Amino acid sequence: MNEHHNWANDPKLRIVGLCCQALDDKKAENLRILDVSRFSSITDYFIIANGNSEPHLRALTHEAERVLKEEHQSVLGRELNPASGWTVLDAHDVIVHLFLPETRDIYRLDSLWKDGEEIQPAAFLSLAEPVGLQRGH
Repeated sequence: MNEHHNWANDPKLRIVGLCCQALDDKKAENLRILDVSRFSSITDYFIIANGNSEPHLRALTHEAERVLKEEHQSVLGRELNPASGWTVLDAHDVIVHLFLPETRDIYRLDSLWKDGEEIQPAAFLSLAEPVGLQRGH
C-alpha cells in the first residue's frame, strides 16, 4: 500500500482503518489486513484477527459491529457464534474474520488468501489519535 495514501478519503480503506483501530483498542491479537480485490469477486479486504477467549471474541465482534454501524456500513451477512471460535461480519467491501487462535490454525484463512496484498495495520494505527485525545482527556 502506498504509505502516502490518505486512507481517510477512500471509503473502503476508511472502513478498514476504523475497524482495525477499534480491534486494536480492544486488544485483538495477530491482526492482519489482506487486499484480495484482485482475486475475489465478493470483497476487497479481509481483516483477520484473534481473540484470546470466547468473551474476548464477543467483545471484538461487538466493537467491529459498532464501527460499521456508526459508519452506516450495511452488514450483508454475519455469523456470530463465538462458541464456534470464528465470527464473520460481511460488510461487502470489507469482511472481518475474528478467530480463537486454535480455530484460526485449523482454517488457515491467511494461507488460503496468501496471494492477497498484505497491508500493515500500522499504516492505519499510527495515524490514530491516542484514545485519551479522542475522548477529550
